Amino acid sequence: MTVKEDLLYYLWKFGKLHLQNLQTSNKENIQIINLGTHNHHAGPDFFNAQLRIENQLWAGNVEMHVNASDWFVHHHEKDKNYDNVILHVVWNHDIEIHRKDNSVIPTLVLKDYTNFTQIQRYSKLMNTPKKWINCETEFPAITEFQLENWLERLYLERLEKKAAEIEILVKQTKYDWEAVLFRLLAKGFGLKLNSEAFFEAACSVDFSIIRKLSEKQQSLEAFLFGIFGLLSQDVTQEKYYDQLFREYNYLTHKFEYAEKASIPLHFFRTRPANFPTLRASQLATLYHQESNLFSKLITTTSIEDMYAILQVATSVFWETHYTFEKISPKRKKVLSKSFIDVLLINSIIPLKYCYERYLSKPNIENILALLRSITPEKNTIIQKFATKKITIENALQTQALLELKKSYCNTHQCLQCAIGNAILR
Repeated sequence: MTVKEDLLYYLWKFGKLHLQNLQTSNKENIQIINLGTHNHHAGPDFFNAQLRIENQLWAGNVEMHVNASDWFVHHHEKDKNYDNVILHVVWNHDIEIHRKDNSVIPTLVLKDYTNFTQIQRYSKLMNTPKKWINCETEFPAITEFQLENWLERLYLERLEKKAAEIEILVKQTKYDWEAVLFRLLAKGFGLKLNSEAFFEAACSVDFSIIRKLSEKQQSLEAFLFGIFGLLSQDVTQEKYYDQLFREYNYLTHKFEYAEKASIPLHFFRTRPANFPTLRASQLATLYHQESNLFSKLITTTSIEDMYAILQVATSVFWETHYTFEKISPKRKKVLSKSFIDVLLINSIIPLKYCYERYLSKPNIENILALLRSITPEKNTIIQKFATKKITIENALQTQALLELKKSYCNTHQCLQCAIGNAILR
């Protein structure tokens, strides 16, 4: 059976071993007083453990390896952070490890004190033939209450990751929160295929320009079309295109803007409703209609109010066009509820969380309530989880399940997962 260090961490951290009559590899009695705190960063695996070995009380760190010789594979003998290791916990004891003063570091061979049934469960979970997720046949193995708590924690982990990315933008813009919102919305309006192109262009612009242009919709639309690379096409005999092109050239001269779009836009494999032309026009309408957009979105606690603010349409020209040159049947093209949901989930709610934390007033319950009031997302991962006999009712759950799949299932972190723990129990 293949054993990984994760199993050793799990067995030690949760006391899943026979704690009575423990002995070192040299037959010295061990009494565990405190297992210590699991360290997820550089350094020994558990800090501040307390042990009694024979009649000597020890306080210090615990290091774990599958093979004792891994101590040298990881070059711990050269790292002073390991000088205070009081116990070496291993699965296979293939060599003695010594301190710098040549004294032996006591070693506990964990496989001698582990429940065999539990190891069988671990082997079944981790070493079965390749599946979509390891616990595919046993998911979920926890109660509905436990699953709800685990999904909430997973969403908060995902929220923290998004917040970390947003905080980089906050520092880059010198705490101009309106500018951060514009960059996040531009990325969101670009959707998957054009998100990076829209985001790069938004980051290249001083947001003060957007503020000034927002009073006149066509000027703002011309500028956004220009920076997104939508005015570099070979379009002939289209009056509106010429108007935008001339306006953009005038504005770049006026504001001394000389950046060029470097990421090409994609129309192919994109539904017409998601064409970058329409999304750029809708973004221009949003900033034309809503002054102080950041303040309005951040201060509201109602999901309905957020929908009302964001439900904007294109300019008139795009009611009969998807591209510059081809006329289509007239239709008012308003942001759909599902598209607004994507903006709320990925941009606005994480930004709201960041801003509240910046003010030292985070309202986690309101954040969770907002997510619970949004319709569940639809994608192949969520569809797969839906076959596992769990009820998926809102976007908090779908975001949590996406985090579960990406950060736990795909990386086989079953022993850090509440579902994996339940199976092993």
